[in-house]
Amino acid sequence: MAPSLLVLAAGMGSRYGGLKQIDPVGPSGETVLDYAVFDAVRAGFGRVAFVIRRELEETFRTAVLAKYSGRIPVELVFQEADDLPQGVGPFAGREKPWGTGHAVWCARAAMGGPFGVINADDFYGAGSFARLAAFLRNAQGARFAIVGFRLGNTLSENGTVSRGVCRVEDGRLVSITEERAIARPDVGRGLRFTGEETVSMNFWGFTPAVFGGLEAGLRAFLAAPGSDPKAEFYLPAAVSDLVAQGAASVEVLPSKEEWFGITYREDRGRVAEAIGALVARGAYPAQLFP
Repeated sequence: MAPSLLVLAAGMGSRYGGLKQIDPVGPSGETVLDYAVFDAVRAGFGRVAFVIRRELEETFRTAVLAKYSGRIPVELVFQEADDLPQGVGPFAGREKPWGTGHAVWCARAAMGGPFGVINADDFYGAGSFARLAAFLRNAQGARFAIVGFRLGNTLSENGTVSRGVCRVEDGRLVSITEERAIARPDVGRGLRFTGEETVSMNFWGFTPAVFGGLEAGLRAFLAAPGSDPKAEFYLPAAVSDLVAQGAASVEVLPSKEEWFGITYREDRGRVAEAIGALVARGAYPAQLFP
């Protein structure tokens, strides 16, 4: 069975100031998301599901899904705040969904076999998709994977970023620590980070076995006394907990591909320039979806 790709696209990009998933960055108006789908198709992924908020449905159907028609099967999964494990909630006044771990759990009915997970606004590179697809073709049970990137290659010129810094032993994930407010002056010899750290950019490989672990973690998260009503159930922390409990193993697949993403609106120009260079080198056609 060809693996599926689950794209986390529910966020509106608050720091960016708009729906950055559909902003053009390619020479023929392509989005970062278009390059991800293009890379997934040529790596052998068989279908793509997009996790979105229900109010984005019309925009996604017209601006995103239509262009992939006839190229790969696509579907929508809705992340809604009241989609919770049986017997949990409701939580009065909570309108915002519960984070990336919850977003993946919301796709439990749509993922019947091994699948990858990505952010909609990150460029991961063709080799990253090919490597994860190869892993997923043989994935079974609670044996998962994460594509890891070098911290120094994931920073923004336009502000601070948060990164999940991975502790890796013998090629397997031990834990992920969320580090916030990382700026370029923090990275280098003798500084807060060396830049060589392996970080999670939310590029994962799972089997359906992950859903039971996510549900247990989500229950515990929502039952925690005194929890912040605005808190979110993040996917890296949830998987890190599964590893700590011995409930899953996660192989780390280091990527040498170029990574770039759009966190701030000012990042868009750099991303467009980088993609233009890749097109000039022949890594991508000038028009992805003629």
